[in-house]
Amino acid sequence: MKVKILLVEDDLNLGDVLRDYLELQEYEVERALDGAEGLKRFITQAFDLLILDVMLPRKDGFTLAKEIRVMNPQVPIIFLTARGQMEDRITGFKAGCDDYISKPFSSEELELRISAILRRSRQPGDTAKQDELLSDGVFALGKYTFDLTNHQLRIADKRISLTTKEVELLRVLYSHKNQLITREKTLKAVWGSDNYFIGRSMDVFITKLRKYLKDDPDISIVNVHGTGFRLEVKE
Repeated sequence: MKVKILLVEDDLNLGDVLRDYLELQEYEVERALDGAEGLKRFITQAFDLLILDVMLPRKDGFTLAKEIRVMNPQVPIIFLTARGQMEDRITGFKAGCDDYISKPFSSEELELRISAILRRSRQPGDTAKQDELLSDGVFALGKYTFDLTNHQLRIADKRISLTTKEVELLRVLYSHKNQLITREKTLKAVWGSDNYFIGRSMDVFITKLRKYLKDDPDISIVNVHGTGFRLEVKE
């Protein structure tokens, strides 16, 4: 299978050049023009590597990377930036990037950095979670099929339609399956804020997800009092 890359770049000319070059190198490239669109595409599809411009409309690259890291600590991230200050590089690495390349740069240099990161990240055992990926945006969740693209949970002949927030919340819980994720991280990943009133709304969404998942007794969303949640799926 081709390596799938998410390219989030608002410069149309640069984005076209990079996409065309990377596709010539046999990569599959999905394009987004701003940070909010980039997050939506990440939530609904599976990617092997992300290339994020720092200066993006609607949601900057640093913020986007931090939100993605809450949902997926492993996926490699490369930042593109016209700013070369050391402070920005430090901010980028703190946001969770694997590499940082300053404009102007050659397409060949970017491709070499992509190859190097993929070699480092693809160690034996790293692809265990890919077994749960049935197709783009469709995952196995116990007896359910979790379809992010079409906002559905499916079990047997039952179809459950999900709202965008329900999809995003379940995606965050799923990416930390059988692990504790704090309330603060969950709130910031889905709502962008961890204030009290949004937290109360999240509890309502958690209750709804528990109801949707009740047909599989091996799945439960556990509330760890005062800390966060854990999506438990018995193997």
